[in-house]
Amino acid sequence: MDVRSGGMDDIEGVLAFWREAAEGTDRFDSADKIVALVERDPEALLLAELGGELVGTLIAGWDGWRAHLYRLAVHPGHRRKGIATTLLRAAETRFAAFGAFRADAMVLHDNTLAHHAWTAAGYDRQPQWGRWVKPLPPVTGR
Repeated sequence: MDVRSGGMDDIEGVLAFWREAAEGTDRFDSADKIVALVERDPEALLLAELGGELVGTLIAGWDGWRAHLYRLAVHPGHRRKGIATTLLRAAETRFAAFGAFRADAMVLHDNTLAHHAWTAAGYDRQPQWGRWVKPLPPVTGR
């Protein structure tokens, strides 16, 4: 298995992959958002490939303060092969180079399959924190 950073040539493939492999439908995935991610942090989008086939993704975002994990997704036909573990190790290595002391992940409450994977990787749900969100109006003219 190869893990590499995704680039501009990967955008359409990643979007298609997420429609097939990722959980949840409340996201506003678009090519523009991935372009912005790659432009801002060219190493944040981690892609796992087997024989040139995309089998897993993870966004390992570093904002200079915290290490955040998003969009861990493994192709349904390739689960339980260590792909998520490999992606998480790559992200944790990336974060360690920045001096991060902790990584956090956003995981859907109802995605119990993912809960097992995160727990197996050494992550725990933090009961004392809640996520507060506010939808923002779309930006026009961009």
